[in-house]
Parts: sequence; C-alpha cells; structure tokens
Amino acid sequence: MTAFDELMGFARETAALGEISGRLGWDQETMMPRGSAAQRGQEMSAIEAVLHARRSDPRVGELLETAQASDEVGAAQLREIRRAYERAGKVPADLAKTLARVTSEAQGKWAQARADEDVAAFLPVLEEVVALKREEGAALANGGTLYDAMVDDYEPNTTGDEIATIFEAMRPRLVNLRSRVLEKAAPKGVTGTFDESKQMKLTRKLAKTFGYDMNRGRVDKAVHPFSSGSGQDVRITTRTNPTDPFNCFYSTIHEVGHGCYEQNIDDQYLLTPLGRGVSMGVHESQSRIYENQLGRGRAFTGWLFEEMSEVFGDFGIADADGFYAAVNKVNNGYIRTEADEVQYNLHIMLRFDLERALMQGDLQVSELEAAWNDRFVADFGYAVDKPSNGCLQDVHWSVGLFGYFPTYSLGNVYAGCLFEALKSSVPDLDAQLSKGETSAATSWLSDNLQRYGGLYAPREVIEKASGMAPSELPLLNYLEAKFSEIYGL
Repeated sequence: MTAFDELMGFARETAALGEISGRLGWDQETMMPRGSAAQRGQEMSAIEAVLHARRSDPRVGELLETAQASDEVGAAQLREIRRAYERAGKVPADLAKTLARVTSEAQGKWAQARADEDVAAFLPVLEEVVALKREEGAALANGGTLYDAMVDDYEPNTTGDEIATIFEAMRPRLVNLRSRVLEKAAPKGVTGTFDESKQMKLTRKLAKTFGYDMNRGRVDKAVHPFSSGSGQDVRITTRTNPTDPFNCFYSTIHEVGHGCYEQNIDDQYLLTPLGRGVSMGVHESQSRIYENQLGRGRAFTGWLFEEMSEVFGDFGIADADGFYAAVNKVNNGYIRTEADEVQYNLHIMLRFDLERALMQGDLQVSELEAAWNDRFVADFGYAVDKPSNGCLQDVHWSVGLFGYFPTYSLGNVYAGCLFEALKSSVPDLDAQLSKGETSAATSWLSDNLQRYGGLYAPREVIEKASGMAPSELPLLNYLEAKFSEIYGL
C-alpha cells in the first residue's frame, strides 16, 4: 500500500465518522426528545474529540510528506486533506471538544429562548459561544483577522473585506429596486387554510420533480429547514404553516437544491474530502437557483398553480399570472428565510455586519439585541416586534456558525451567473418548466457543477460552469428585469 492509499483509507474512515456526527445533528433537529439535550451535548463532544484527534493525527502529516498523486483528482484529495490537517493542528483538542459540547447545548437553549421570546435567557450561553469562537478564530488566524479565518471555513480563500466590497456594490441597486417596488400595489396573496398533511404530500412530489432521490434521502419537518448528509444518505427538512403553503413548498425546493448537489457528486468521491460540496456559497448557489430562478419563474409557477388547484381547490387566485405574482410578492417582513428575492440580501448584510463586529470586539453580546433592532429599522423602515422575529430567529450563532451568513448572498451571486449560462445552453428551458419538467435544468447543473464536489476551488467551479468570473451584475440585472415586469416599473 502506498502512502497515498494509506492516507485515503484513513481519510475515508474520518469522513464516515463525520457523517455519524452529522446524523446526530439531524436527529437533534427532527426527532430527539427535548430532555435529551444535555446528553446529546456530551455525545457530540465525545465524537468531536475522536474526529479532532484523527484530523490532527501526526500520521497524517507524515503520510502527506511522502504521498504522491497520480492525477488531478488525487492532487485535489491531498490538497483538502492537507488543508483539514493544518486547520486541526491549529485548534487545541480541548477547545474543539468544548465547542462541540457548548454549541450543542446552546442550540437547545436558543430554541427554548426563541419559543419564550426571552433574549436574556439566551445571552449567557451565546456569550460563551462567542468567547470560544474568538479563541478558535485567533488560533486559526495565526496573527491575521479572526473573522477572515471563520469565513475561510465556509468559503475558502474569501475575506470579509472582499465580501463587504460585493455587498457595497449590491446595496444601492437593491435598495432602489425595493423602494420602487414597495411604492406599487402588492399582488393578491393566497387565502384560506391549507391542510398540513396535504402540504407534505405535495412537497414530496416537488422534491422528486426537482430530481431528489428518495431512495437515498427523506423529507422531514423541523423548526428551521436544513439539509444534512452526503452521498448515499442525504436528508432534508421543511416546515408547514396552515395559512402559508409557499413556506413549505419553497423551503423544500431550496433544500432539494442542497440535497441534489450532494447526491449528484461523482460516486468515486464518496466518503473522501472531495465528496462534499466545495463551499457553502457554491452550495447556496444550487439551492437558490432551484428555488428562485427555476421554482419561482413564470414557467414553473404555471405548472405549480395547476398542482395546487388540484390538491387544495380554490385558494383565492384566479389564474397562473396572478399566482406567479403572488409567489414573487414583495412585502414587509422580519424573517430571512421567508424574504422575497428583492430583500433577501439586505437581511444577510445586516447579519454580516453584526457578526463581523461581534468577532472583532466592536460589538458586545449584551448589545446585540439593541444593535439588531436599530439596524433593522434603518434598513427596512419599521421596528422588530418580538425577539423571534429579530435576533433570535436564526439558529446559526447558537451553533457557532460565524462567517456562514455571507455565503447565502454569495450563493445568490453565483446563481445569477449560472442562470445566464443555463438559459443559453437550454433554449427551450421555459417550455420544459411549464410542464413541470426540470430534468434539462437539473442535469445541466449536475453535469457542469454538482458532479465535481470539492475537486475545484469555489470560484473556479463557478467560472468553469458559467463561463464568467463571479460577478454580482447578472443577479442584479435578473432581479431588476423580473420585478420590473411583475410590478410594472
């Protein structure tokens, strides 16, 4: 056995253990009894200790010194193993173990505080999480910027300053479009109640329509929709609201984008460093293009209108044009995951600035609620009414995902580039989508991006697929054209 073979065998076992850890997280969000949170924290801590020990095992360093790759794939495997090894070596084992335990417990405390609308109950554990993440960031930054080290976990080779530059370019056009749209009369929305069991039945049909393989996946309900797993076991969740079926359907399509990315990665990469999506920004490009450019486009909503009419009967909208406008309705709201395409990125910019300030020490945890509320009024023009609509709405900070939020908007930017290329490559795209046929679009994404997994760097894979360097311009042009047409601007 060569050093490369031995290294890959070790990496596969580590990846398998990582999947087990991920399954514990999935269970915690979907099925775990509430009273199990403390024990689950200990379980997560124990498995993280094992994973950290493997990732920082001196044998990995020794094998990396002599392992040789015979092709591009092997070179990429070594690159990712080295990256993970060097990162693990910078983070003390006790810190990694403590972070796993505290964030697992913090997630439960966040959920309870959110249900109770009690920010004060959550702040002590958030203070602990922030302190631990600052400590981790300092170890990873090696004298550099803490927040950049955190972003690098989710979007390699991207800095906070680079993200800020993109956001500064996006903000004026988004704010202007939002202002012009909200001056117009809002389209009529759906009315009535929508049986939640029927929502789940249709949502599973939507998942299959977009290519999600139910033989290697499942759809469950959770407070916060998410996707989990890779390869042959990829699970997604959604949520239902009896008066808002779009919440369920578009959460599902969004998570299917994530799930299909993982399911469509080349089988030869299974349980290896290349067997996962290359970054969260690229991951988000898949969920957003499935949800928005495809799922919320005029062609596909025409098909969905007929499906919903068959399942629910009359829900207050007369025709497909009215349904298309309702699906893309722009209106005031607090919740990021429910935001329309025009305003979504403004929600991300708020979180990006606040979490960057938290990590840099410019904002204290005790000041977070007031800072959030002040910023929300400044950006959206109305006040937050309760904590679950404000700083308690997202799970991310409770589980230590600092640096994650900006990748959502990077995903939108990447999706804009991909959609331009997709339309050129599939001239009859709308004709197919109008029949509920998504395979041409999803196959193009699979062939040009998803199958590569972690083979190429994030921006490289976007450029290879779209034929252009990532830019915010295609996204902004798409949004202005779409909503100008809907609102008669």
